[in-house]
Amino acid sequence: MNVTVDQATDWVRSGYVVVVPLEHGYAYVVDAFSHDAVRTMHVLRGVNPGVSAQVLIGGIKTAQGIVREISSDTKILMENFWPGLLSINIEPNSGLAWDLGDDGVLGQISIRVPTPTFISELLAKTGPLATASISMAGQGALRKVDSILENKSEIIRICDAGELSEGPLSTVISINGGKISMTREGALSYEDLSAKVSGITRPSASNS
Repeated sequence: MNVTVDQATDWVRSGYVVVVPLEHGYAYVVDAFSHDAVRTMHVLRGVNPGVSAQVLIGGIKTAQGIVREISSDTKILMENFWPGLLSINIEPNSGLAWDLGDDGVLGQISIRVPTPTFISELLAKTGPLATASISMAGQGALRKVDSILENKSEIIRICDAGELSEGPLSTVISINGGKISMTREGALSYEDLSAKVSGITRPSASNS
């Protein structure tokens, strides 16, 4: 890594869009409570208005402070699959002063606890970070930062860890009224989750 956690922390706090290595691709991260930084990140990616950024957090304790309610089943999944490639769409705490790109109208946020040590240490210092892949919307993950380095913007700061390993996307589940549905099967299978919690709706059923 060419940048220390302390340097990356200073960049986030100063409002920069910071490129960091996640499990299998580079991503932008910004202070989740900085409306300007979140908006800038969306512009860099070419994201249409009304799309909400995902939020990276340090652990379950942070989740308890930013979401409205965590059911016992949801907590079991968090305890078993975080840190890791499990993204959870869940209703946020209505008292939070943030705008992740959707003006708060979608009614859910997507949260995840990432695995890499660098981002974990960064989250411990910064708190929740809004994130999005450095690839343009609709494209696959980028495992090198070459394209960003070639067109570096003054608003971007880069934490380069070299080429990342190829791997699967995160599995995505949604929590609605206490019910859990899988909306995307990725690194974790339906069977992986169902072994811990019963009653999860399969992707095909939830999309029918």
